[in-house]
Amino acid sequence: MGTLLDQQARIRAHHPFLVWESFELPGRLWTYREFSEATRRLAAGMADRGIGKGDFVLVHLENCPEFLLSWFACARLGAVAVTTNTRSAGAELNYYAGFAGVKAAITQPKFAALVAENCPDLQWLAVTESDAGIPASATVAPDQAFAALHADSEPPDRVVDPTAPLCVMYTSGTTSRPKGVVWTHANGLWAARAGAFSEGLLSTDVHQTMLPLFHMNAMSCQVLASLWVGGTVVLQPRFSASRFWDVALRHGCTWSSVVPFCVNAIKDQEVPEHRFRTWGVGINGIYDRKFKVRSLGWWGMTETVSLGIVGSVLHDDTPFSLGRPSPLYEIAVLTPEETGVEPGAAGELRIRGIPGVSIFDRYLNNEAVTESSFDDAGFFITGDRVRANPDGTLSFEDRIKDMLKVGGENVSAAEVERVIQSLPGVSEAAVVAKPDRMLNEVPVAFVLAGGEQDPTKLKSEIEGACERSLADFKRPREVRIVDSLPRANLEKIAKAKLRERLLEEAG
Repeated sequence: MGTLLDQQARIRAHHPFLVWESFELPGRLWTYREFSEATRRLAAGMADRGIGKGDFVLVHLENCPEFLLSWFACARLGAVAVTTNTRSAGAELNYYAGFAGVKAAITQPKFAALVAENCPDLQWLAVTESDAGIPASATVAPDQAFAALHADSEPPDRVVDPTAPLCVMYTSGTTSRPKGVVWTHANGLWAARAGAFSEGLLSTDVHQTMLPLFHMNAMSCQVLASLWVGGTVVLQPRFSASRFWDVALRHGCTWSSVVPFCVNAIKDQEVPEHRFRTWGVGINGIYDRKFKVRSLGWWGMTETVSLGIVGSVLHDDTPFSLGRPSPLYEIAVLTPEETGVEPGAAGELRIRGIPGVSIFDRYLNNEAVTESSFDDAGFFITGDRVRANPDGTLSFEDRIKDMLKVGGENVSAAEVERVIQSLPGVSEAAVVAKPDRMLNEVPVAFVLAGGEQDPTKLKSEIEGACERSLADFKRPREVRIVDSLPRANLEKIAKAKLRERLLEEAG
């Protein structure tokens, strides 16, 4: 990754790479040369503090320039950036850091105490000056200042190794604990090149980036894809409905990636004359007329590194579809008997690429789960169901895995259930999705008490446990103490019936 950045620093030296659109404090612009040099100085300073090849560094930051500077500085050193969701609870941070064995951490003032308390084995902690463009909520000790990490020397030379680990992103799965998805440097380069190809990016494109950088979408499809073509990234701390159009117009943004929450928040605003060419939206054809923009359907996962299914930036796709299989991957849509489905039928989606290049390298410290995630033919088992349309496009059907999609965040029902069922007053718990206008869906917990319990007290204990152990988007919006749970074969909880109940209530 350092090689790519240096190359663009030579070719696009004075072209803007990163524009920081701070909410309250002054913004800033980095040219390709300036950004490359800043990452070199940061890498040198991190090396002076003992960070080298193979060391894991926790990057617990909201969207800000320091996130990208730290990520690329780690890449230069051969260190591994472990990027974590800033909405994580303390117990989750403790798990992430401990599981990866992080050596140091970089965070911001409002998270500094949380990181220090829950990551006790850190050799050092660096804290940014502001809270992602907002004045610091806590005082930063001089020896912890992020600015003090920078050095005027050069980082140590190292042998270029595209198979070396680049970063770890935790993703929710159907098991009780999130899995650490390991990308290599080759994965990062693939994400950059494949994203630029799939999106039809040009060196003149300006990418408005407001989705979280600790997710695959913003890093792969926006930042790295823009880097590949020598384009510009306009970075916002987060999505803001009141600032969206103003930022887009001032910087002449031509590309962005949005989720339903973003669109719902701006759908009643007047649409100005803008320069947007395309929005990546998941399914195409929804927003084109309203927002005067081409919406590009696509599908990808943290494990797939880039887009395995993508629409065409030039030609029409079936409305409300994901697009067609990317020529950069192999796609299979299978029946339960693992044969290919007929046109018009739905089946399980699987994808095949080259591990460590076009598909993730492995799950961190979990060889057994890595192996079980692929079938005998080498296809990754996605856990999604899609419909194979007669024209070759694919449409999303549902998730086979027990997952919820809360405002763009994946939530494992099993992870939430594990927290609830750890309480002594709980016999069983089932977490299912309830439709939500703004967030698409939210978690609701149905709980069967064990023995004689005060329902009000038990509900309060469950809510407290979830608050201590889970990020806010994972916490149930409702906790229902019930006398019984519907059953399916082998006495398993029939979650489909619980979902049907919530759908009926929602009308």
